[in-house]
Amino acid sequence: MSLNKNKIALFFAGLFLLPLSGQELPRQVSDSFPTQDLEEVVISATRTYRQLSSLPLPVTLIPKAQIERTGVTRLNEIMAEQTGIVMTPDATIGGGEGVQIQGVASDYVLILIDGVPAVGRSSGNLDLSRFALGNVAQIEVVKGPSSSLFGSEALGGVINIITEEPDLERIRGSISHRAATFNNQNTSVNLGRKYGKTGVSFFADRLSTDGYDLAPADQQQTVNPFYNYTLGGRVRSEIGKTLDLLVSTRYFAQEFDVDPGTSEETDFNSLLRATHHVGERSEWQYELYYTRYTTTEETVDPIDETQRLDNDFDQRLLRPEIRFTYDFKGPFQLIAGAGYAFERLDRSLFDGQVSFNSQYLFSQLDFRPVPRLNLIAGARFDHHSVYASQLSPKFSARYDITDHLALKASVGSGFKAPDFRQLFLDFTNASGGGYSVLGKEAEVRGIQRLEDRGELASLAVARSELGIPLQAERSVGYNAGFRYRKGILTGEVNLFRNDFRNLIDTRILASKTNGQNVFGYLNRDRVYTQGAEVDLQLRPWPGLRLNAGYQYLLAFDKDKRDAVEQGRVFARDPGTLEAVRLEEGDYFGLENRSRHTLNFRAFGEVPRWDAFANLRVTYRSRFGLADLNGNDLLDITDGSFVRGYALVNLALGKTFLKRYQWQVGANNLLDFRGTNPLAAQDTEVFLNPGIQLFTRLSIQL
Repeated sequence: MSLNKNKIALFFAGLFLLPLSGQELPRQVSDSFPTQDLEEVVISATRTYRQLSSLPLPVTLIPKAQIERTGVTRLNEIMAEQTGIVMTPDATIGGGEGVQIQGVASDYVLILIDGVPAVGRSSGNLDLSRFALGNVAQIEVVKGPSSSLFGSEALGGVINIITEEPDLERIRGSISHRAATFNNQNTSVNLGRKYGKTGVSFFADRLSTDGYDLAPADQQQTVNPFYNYTLGGRVRSEIGKTLDLLVSTRYFAQEFDVDPGTSEETDFNSLLRATHHVGERSEWQYELYYTRYTTTEETVDPIDETQRLDNDFDQRLLRPEIRFTYDFKGPFQLIAGAGYAFERLDRSLFDGQVSFNSQYLFSQLDFRPVPRLNLIAGARFDHHSVYASQLSPKFSARYDITDHLALKASVGSGFKAPDFRQLFLDFTNASGGGYSVLGKEAEVRGIQRLEDRGELASLAVARSELGIPLQAERSVGYNAGFRYRKGILTGEVNLFRNDFRNLIDTRILASKTNGQNVFGYLNRDRVYTQGAEVDLQLRPWPGLRLNAGYQYLLAFDKDKRDAVEQGRVFARDPGTLEAVRLEEGDYFGLENRSRHTLNFRAFGEVPRWDAFANLRVTYRSRFGLADLNGNDLLDITDGSFVRGYALVNLALGKTFLKRYQWQVGANNLLDFRGTNPLAAQDTEVFLNPGIQLFTRLSIQL
């Protein structure tokens, strides 16, 4: 149900009634980064500026220098090298990739650009290769439930891309071109200048490739030729002593060569933010954000030129938000805010246009009761037009035992609203045998339509179960560990557990007369992920930095684990082909999760030669893609496992005449390819295209 206009007015007016002191207090927050300790300042974890080393939460910071030295140009490439973060191939739906944090799937990881959300997910995955890195100042990753500040989709974590801001009264920036295997050509221009109290920046990026084909027996390439470009700009101006204005925009367009047919994609973001400094310690921020993501996909049969698929997708989000920050006298800081989100989706696979609207309030108190103890308590309330209201609290603590050793812990609740697909999808795959998928809101109408046409053979569920509303998925996440920092060594250990309930899963609703099924959605699963992360950084001498990270992960469905422990699950022995009862150790866990992941990074500089080199290694132990033996869980007898593998990336670079930098390198230096165990024998698809060589020339302005 939607709120009426009076309720909307009262909702926003309520925020302005927060207590506000009229005295002049020191100003703390602005849109620009503080100049001191730039690389250790983060804003995503608390929505206020904090030193990375002082946070009570598990946070990963990737600075611009690290991005540039690796030679990578897209967000998915740099994320794959971080501890506890895995880019997961989804071979069951055609090779898409998702980002996994602490074993939590990409559906539950929120992607932000300068603090505002990106939209446009395909089967839950948001394609991180859409985001170019040429104008990125740093990337911040908050692990664990973050719905207390960011709402739905943040119950597994947040990735925030922070773009650069000009700080000099002269043109500054870079121009670069990168050429790589598969005729991959990437040109990037990033320029900025400050005119008095106004900073202006411009960014342009173009990427094209011939793609590659890992399955010659198939008619289509594994990755079709494509080109895309990104245009961005921002203007930030200080008006007097009390007002800052920020206007930023980004436009991304991509086109694939899928002859006969078309595939186009666009992504537009626009942000207007005004910051009013009421006093030296307090400020208001007024934000208006709009984003639109579209795809147009049409597949034509190459033989008779008939249309096989027409998939248009048009998602829009308009979100005004107000935030208030206040530093009390003493060790207290308060941030509070409210917002209203209007979301609409037009999709050819839906029966008409669908829309959501939601309102939310959030508040967080950051305080130090004693000098060595930092406590952060916050909560967010979301009211949605479709699903029930949600309250998401979070509490974090950090205690400095010594100047070098600190303990930290956090517990928080998160949620994810049912998405448009799970609610409104009404799809029949004519080219795939005629199966159908119905979102919860389309179940009753879709089943009735099949009955009227004489296409329904039998119902697999009671008719009274059709259309029962989906509940929001919820989780409670725990993180605890310690951080040690002294001299050349920095180490961090983090133990985590994420408990989920009401996870939305698919089920069979009915059988059709053609032998195919009708699928729907329901709240069913209770799952958990738990494990440990270790991060070490060593600087044995100036110019050399060594990093190593390891994650141990367990991820299980509680109901399926209980069924195995109770001896109620069987599988066919691969050797004898006899049915055997599974034991507890035979249940491997959730799909696409590896027990062990490791990474090692070595960054070295030779100032005398103006040269640098880096070696990055990532390892992922074996994982399973799907249940193939029909017992509804992934066990050791399933034939869908991908063997463990390591990827080795190398980059070398040298600076000439102070402004020109040349890089050469190789990603996947060991030429790992792998196989997809779900592919048919005559269309074997590798998981990786093999070694990719690159060279890059950049000019610093």
